[in-house]
Amino acid sequence: MSVASWSGSVLAWQRELDALKERLGSVFRRRELRVSSGAFLDGVLSGVERKTGWLMAEQAGLERPYRMQSLLGRSHWDADALRDVVRAYAVEALGDVDGVLVVDETGFLKKGEHSVGVARQYSGTAGRIENCQVGVFLAYASRYGQTLIDRRLYLPKAWADDEARRTSAQIPQEQRFATKPEIACDLIAAALDGGVPCAWVLADALYGSDSRLRRMLEERGQPYVLAVRSNHCLRFARDQGIEQTEPETMVAELNPEAWSSHAAGEGAKGLRLYDWARIPLGYRADAQWERWLLIRRSRREPDALAYYFVFAPAGAELCELAGAAGLRWTVEECFQRAKDDLGLDHCEARSWHAWHRHMTLVMAAAAFLAKLGSDLRRSAGGKPNETSPNPPIAA
Repeated sequence: MSVASWSGSVLAWQRELDALKERLGSVFRRRELRVSSGAFLDGVLSGVERKTGWLMAEQAGLERPYRMQSLLGRSHWDADALRDVVRAYAVEALGDVDGVLVVDETGFLKKGEHSVGVARQYSGTAGRIENCQVGVFLAYASRYGQTLIDRRLYLPKAWADDEARRTSAQIPQEQRFATKPEIACDLIAAALDGGVPCAWVLADALYGSDSRLRRMLEERGQPYVLAVRSNHCLRFARDQGIEQTEPETMVAELNPEAWSSHAAGEGAKGLRLYDWARIPLGYRADAQWERWLLIRRSRREPDALAYYFVFAPAGAELCELAGAAGLRWTVEECFQRAKDDLGLDHCEARSWHAWHRHMTLVMAAAAFLAKLGSDLRRSAGGKPNETSPNPPIAA
């Protein structure tokens, strides 16, 4: 095997990109839209620093940004239909029985107040309350790579209840106020209904603290490792009555022998080693499943603890739970690549449909890069993937 083979310099990326454009073309009825969508993909994959309508039009050799702006705003096509194609494409490239779904939100800072969903709200991107939009995203990750496969704009209640703003931003009537965990439920359920192979669902404490999300996953028999806050209220039925406690209190009662060291994936400086422990939670109504409180402890700062609720197949080992918990970082890598390289946060359009169209087209470009990376890993491995299924994806 030559260096060119394993380094990726001989990947036929243009041929692969043309194949993706043809596949996405099924969503666009008119030839002009198919050409514009292809030019949009070329633009976000190019070296243009800002993925604005003007600069991407210039990249495409156009005198004006009309066609790029029309693709997102005035034209007629279904962003959810495109999302389905992107999801199927991503799962074909990355799908694996040990894959995971990761849900998280990210913020898009805005200066004005007319873009759909913009409000003074907390942005994890900025780490504070800012004038911004917030989108809830679903990522898929496996041994072959990771990419975003679904998205929905969070609509603050002030927007959801304001008919004038709804009309101005072309918000569909069926889109009412929904919390971020409720949006996450919809995104995860759609992916699972679509046949996406998933060993674990992962999320941070905003979602892990939501009992409806946990209940939905448990009813589907879907394992999860969901972060939870240290002061989350837990109640247990005892002979003496109801006992109330919290993760922080439960951990203080652990014996030193309960801890063992496991890696939580690979970081920039190698394997990320932590100490881990687990405590059984509640009554086992089904012998096939177990519920745990999982605890991660920093080896350098023993007081730095993270907590997770776990729903796992009976007999799952601690190292498996630790490994799953460590994969939540993959969604952050998806956000970083999509924003830094592909302009996920460069959306100029103000309407509901335009926001979802922009995000979905950028997701298509991200899935294309993920497929190239997956092909390279398979090629470097010297043999085709033998464990990845070919799942049916709902249209």
